[in-house]
Amino acid sequence: MTKLDSCPCGSGKPYDLCCGSLHALKDKARTVKQLVRARYCAYALGAGKHREFLVRTWHPVSAKTINIVDVTNDTYTWKGLELIRNEQKGDRGLVEFKAIFSETADGPDLIHHELALFHRVKGSWLYVEGRVKAA
Repeated sequence: MTKLDSCPCGSGKPYDLCCGSLHALKDKARTVKQLVRARYCAYALGAGKHREFLVRTWHPVSAKTINIVDVTNDTYTWKGLELIRNEQKGDRGLVEFKAIFSETADGPDLIHHELALFHRVKGSWLYVEGRVKAA
């Protein structure tokens, strides 16, 4: 992996000290906010390259419904992540976020606004489902 000075998740930290260790499966996300950042970053850097991380951070209940081809679609250009709110209570969590992207490199900005639900299983935060909010 190419060394990145600033992680695409928007944390301001170098990639290797931020999402890189999560993508390499060396560390687990400590919070739902950290997992959302890492999942966004995986898409921004190329979901096909980070397929293992994305699949491993999907809750088994909802993983049955995913289409790996759709999940690893690298045709979008990801431009930014805005975290609106996040909550954790015990082994449950939620994060509301907006991901800015375009369908082509020079296309107009689009916004994916989601309320994502998470469950911690055996110490690992997992993405359960997302409710997309209308613009």
